[in-house]
Amino acid sequence: MIFRASLLHIAAAAIAISAPASAQDAVNLYTTREPGLVRPLLEAFTKETGVKVNTVFVKQGLAERVQAEGARSPADVLMDVDVGAILDMVDKGVTQPLRSEVLEQAIPANLRDAKGQWFALSMRARVVYASRKLGLKAISYEDLADPRFKGKVCTRSGQHPYNTALIAAYIAHYGPEKAEQWLRGVKANLARKPGGGDREVARDILAGICEIGIGNSYYVGLMRSGKGGPDQLKWGEAIDVVIPTLEGKGAHVNISGAALAKNAPNKEAGVKFMEWLVMAEAQRVYAEGNYEYPVVKGAKADPIIAALGELKIDPMPVADVVRYRKQASELVDKVGFDN
Repeated sequence: MIFRASLLHIAAAAIAISAPASAQDAVNLYTTREPGLVRPLLEAFTKETGVKVNTVFVKQGLAERVQAEGARSPADVLMDVDVGAILDMVDKGVTQPLRSEVLEQAIPANLRDAKGQWFALSMRARVVYASRKLGLKAISYEDLADPRFKGKVCTRSGQHPYNTALIAAYIAHYGPEKAEQWLRGVKANLARKPGGGDREVARDILAGICEIGIGNSYYVGLMRSGKGGPDQLKWGEAIDVVIPTLEGKGAHVNISGAALAKNAPNKEAGVKFMEWLVMAEAQRVYAEGNYEYPVVKGAKADPIIAALGELKIDPMPVADVVRYRKQASELVDKVGFDN
């Protein structure tokens, strides 16, 4: 995902945060999620609770920024859109454990830290885009290496975090040797050199360059909603979307999530905010903002995403998958996937 914010916005937010805030009336949020996507949510929280949310948008290096600020950091809640970055926060020591019955009951165990260092708020699935002429109804990630798809597969770079995460999941389930065999099989099926983004996979399927590819679920929402423009609307309408399984157990997902900052000056307000985010209506608004899946059972996804079918996720803890990302990146180079 691409996030943009003006320097003026960041400066204004920093000034707003600089003033002392009571734990009863304000919470300071550092986030990599574009302010426009979370603003409706923050306004709803303030309206319901009376607690103001001061926001600082940090496009990159959120953990490093909080680490540099040290004990004087005004950050209460840290929000990121990638589980790898969230775990990086923990590794850099800028989070603190939170024991919350509300969060622990609402969020499945594989989508939160066992010690309460972070909690998932929404999910995106790595799904298959397929030409409608295939009439594809079901597929596994393993099938992407099946010779029947030789010369028919498109994908973005294997080194992109979206793909290294999927490869990491394969390693976690099958081990490095089988993962290498699988990745070589996918490479043998490529219709073109890996590149572009997930939406370009749909574009190339429409153009007849390939017949099948892999992309994130939320891009389907962006394309089919028309928010990406008329061309992308055509791309989205040209594909069938199938939710794959890994080892027959479920789909690979990445998450956006939040953590309580180590030196949160307004801890009470921060906890209140995080717990509010797992309420059904908050989950709906948060997930709809970027066409993601809610993590709380019963919360509604955007109709475009809901129409893709039931999302059964891989039960392996996402934290366990992330630990293999470096090995996955090395495997991409080893097999020359992007060459």
